[in-house]
Amino acid sequence: MKTSPMEWTIDLNSDLGESFGNYVMGQDEAILHHVTSANIACGYHAGDHNVMRQTVRMAAEQGVALGAHPGLPDLLGFGRRYLAVDPEDVFNMTVYQIGALQCFAALEGKRLQHVKPHGALYNMAGKESAVAQAIAEAVAAVDKELILFGLAGSQLVKAGEKAGLRVAREVFADRTVQSDGSLTPRSRPEAHIEDPEQAVCRVVRMVKEGKVTAVDGTEVDIEADTVCVHGDDPKALAFAKGLRKRLEEHGIGVCRIGER
Repeated sequence: MKTSPMEWTIDLNSDLGESFGNYVMGQDEAILHHVTSANIACGYHAGDHNVMRQTVRMAAEQGVALGAHPGLPDLLGFGRRYLAVDPEDVFNMTVYQIGALQCFAALEGKRLQHVKPHGALYNMAGKESAVAQAIAEAVAAVDKELILFGLAGSQLVKAGEKAGLRVAREVFADRTVQSDGSLTPRSRPEAHIEDPEQAVCRVVRMVKEGKVTAVDGTEVDIEADTVCVHGDDPKALAFAKGLRKRLEEHGIGVCRIGER
């Protein structure tokens, strides 16, 4: 548990760049005014080359840290469907997607700060050690200075540490957790938190006390380095704006994970 107010800082991240062609998703430009790190889709689960460059440019202009958001090759399912992929697939698709975003960042004179897997790939990496290891090794092979975002307490965090990477333990403002710390499946009615004040209280407790209450009432120990607000949610803008304001009111500083 953190006891000193000087230690109460958090990174606020959002999944962005998930529009595709003529299909617009999210309110990226507005959300970028309230977050510190952007996880930018790399064309597999969402996004395309035009959206990637535009999102990188907007984030760079706002001083928001750039991160690759690699997902499974599943545009139709938005990367949220489980696909049977082997570790070699995972390694290569992760390298491919990071590399694509790196080039767009370089065009703006910027470097990537982090990598955060998306959707089903993220959930698989949270529990399946082989998938987690493949992602961590891919990130390390591309650039060992990149920070790997993973669910707090997950296999992905452990694999990142084993690969010699700096890891950021992620928690979610708008999602509930199970007694083992994993996210409640989206198919369940209690998976999402709709009340902004409830979400703020949960995040404040995770940061200050290192605790969160699971859906079954279990008290779960948790470490929070970065908090995610989903960019595809219709309420994402209001949620991100309100969350940042309320965190600061509670004495929690919001800053880029790379600056901590």
